[in-house]
Amino acid sequence: MRLSSFPSRRQHGFTLIELMIVVAIVGVLAAIAFASYQSHVVKARRSAASVCLQQGAQLIERYYTTKLTYEGVPKPQCGSDAVQFYNVDFTGTPNANTFKLTATPTGPQLANDTQCGALSIDQKGTRTTSTGAGEGTCW
Repeated sequence: MRLSSFPSRRQHGFTLIELMIVVAIVGVLAAIAFASYQSHVVKARRSAASVCLQQGAQLIERYYTTKLTYEGVPKPQCGSDAVQFYNVDFTGTPNANTFKLTATPTGPQLANDTQCGALSIDQKGTRTTSTGAGEGTCW
């Protein structure tokens, strides 16, 4: 038996086609994951604003129980999560019987949260959005 003078060559590694297919699959998965991540970030920031509004409304109601008016009530202070991405302030001036507290998105939240927009709560506890989206969707 005579052995060939050329040793057999075994293929090692990946071909360029295989590598490009893997890169394409990873790219698609990354795009899906990033979009999902962005959605969760928007919802978390909106949730922080919602909590701020509800806590603010509670503080305003406490003020009302001692003064029997909403006039002169101080603007509620919110945590850093809400303040970074929302401007929380009164819509109009609180009077003797009514107030409306609104959290308006700013910066990246303004661009990314097109579903709900500004969140508002009033003295009756009525929760609304500037886009008209339902309470269950945004609150």
